Amino acid sequence: MTQFFRNITILITMLGAFCSAAWAQDNTTSDSTATSDSIKVSIITFYPGDEVFEIFGHSEIMVEYDRNKRPYYFNYGVFDFNSPNFIARYIKGETDYMCANVIPEFDGGMKSGRKMVKQELNLTQEQARQVLAMLITNTLPENRVYRYRHFSDNCSTRPRDIIEKALGHEIDYTKCDYVVGKTLRQIMTHYTRNYPWEQFGIDLVLGAACDTVVDARTQTFVPMFMMNALNNVEVDHGNGPEKLVKSSEVIMEGDDNGLVLPPTPWYLHPLTIAIVLLIITALISIKDWRSRKVSQWFDTLLFSIAGLAGCIIFFVEFISTHEAVLPNYNILWLHPLLLGLAIMPWFKKAAKPLRWAHLINIALIATMAVVWITGLQVANAAFYPLVASTLLRSTVNVNGLKNF
Repeated sequence: MTQFFRNITILITMLGAFCSAAWAQDNTTSDSTATSDSIKVSIITFYPGDEVFEIFGHSEIMVEYDRNKRPYYFNYGVFDFNSPNFIARYIKGETDYMCANVIPEFDGGMKSGRKMVKQELNLTQEQARQVLAMLITNTLPENRVYRYRHFSDNCSTRPRDIIEKALGHEIDYTKCDYVVGKTLRQIMTHYTRNYPWEQFGIDLVLGAACDTVVDARTQTFVPMFMMNALNNVEVDHGNGPEKLVKSSEVIMEGDDNGLVLPPTPWYLHPLTIAIVLLIITALISIKDWRSRKVSQWFDTLLFSIAGLAGCIIFFVEFISTHEAVLPNYNILWLHPLLLGLAIMPWFKKAAKPLRWAHLINIALIATMAVVWITGLQVANAAFYPLVASTLLRSTVNVNGLKNF
């Protein structure tokens, strides 16, 4: 991450803390004055940006308040790189984000070409005051930190939940505009279509839970889904059904697809690299099969990489607290035990156990194939040539070591 963004994040956090205190003090001085003020609540949707953390867009709540001369944006997507052990805790799943309110000039999500849409909500003044009270409470120093969850507790679901609390009931999203029959993985794949390595990583560490069809409410974890859903919500303030969105306007022009970077060149795509690896593996395996020898150096290289990747999956699945990582059947073809297949070839006494280890690896890969065929967990296209490479080497080793 750039130092520039790091500094901007810290600035937003500090400003948010200052503004939170000002809002809290201002709103506790006179209940009668607060009652007479006109409060407007809007949802601001930021379309995808060109940074990795902006791929899925962003949502904020904007409050326009008579007592203040400018609107404030309540942002649930603030995080502090300088907090103790930030990277280590993030990898472990301790993703602590903060809620802060900032003036537009210091909102990091605003950038030229990134489309922004404002939806003013049709709330009563009492409901608007409830929203404001909840936002102020959430930005106080003792409350502003929360455990971010990508699918269930993020910058889009937090505003959703606050609006529902003010309305006094959950919104029926089945009547809204949403995509029927989509899984979490399919939704994420849409937004990472120009980012194959990000998509590769997502498919590697997120498990079968991402391949179940999700309902309309769950889909609102994506800000653009939330925006489209709100356009179809109706409320009743005593005068019959009315639209929850009073008005909608584009406050910053931009492409409907967001600031999406150009597609990754085909020769840098993970599928291309995986195919090249398979071709190299096939050529070496054919040579080994004919000579009834095993290229130990190649197995050490291949299974070392696979074993290290397996360590990452093992950590994410069994140690981290990230969402939607269990069960992850990729552990069947990428696991820490593959490191043994990288080391054992160099010990002559390990020849027999090594052959059995490769037989077990072949059985695990066969089980993984069943998982993919049955659709229990969807594979990234690059996985197939990678699995074929390890399968080829295990087959060659079983053949080459059969006399031991």
